[in-house]
Amino acid sequence: MNPVTGLSLARIGIGALALARPDTAAQAFGLDPASNPQATYVTRLFGSREIALGTITLLSRGKARPGIVLLGVGVDAADVATGYLGPKEGQVSTKAGATLVGPAILAVLMGLAGLRPAKSREKKAAAKAAAKSERKLEKKAAKKLAKAA
Repeated sequence: MNPVTGLSLARIGIGALALARPDTAAQAFGLDPASNPQATYVTRLFGSREIALGTITLLSRGKARPGIVLLGVGVDAADVATGYLGPKEGQVSTKAGATLVGPAILAVLMGLAGLRPAKSREKKAAAKAAAKSERKLEKKAAKKLAKAA
């Protein structure tokens, strides 16, 4: 499976959990919704963002897709920064910061990895199409030669 497809499906799944069960998702992220009720509100915001990013990435095709993937990489990089700064600024525990940073770094790497194979697949597809066209031309030429002989 392409890393971008896997990442997109994970975004949608995590987003759905964050919308449907923000308390559970917040706890999974290392947050404490019991002592900070706003955590569930922000978790739902995160959930809708993840569903939107995952869906638009899955639906995108052609030249638009790399730009959308890079947008996701940028969002995930911002999540890395937020997870790093949160403990430093006393907003979340060090453990929660690590819980937030780890998946965000993985998402950045998956997004970047998904950009490289896309170019390779396009090159392979173009080479395959060119070879197929060349074979057709060779067959036509062979038929013409056979008729002429």
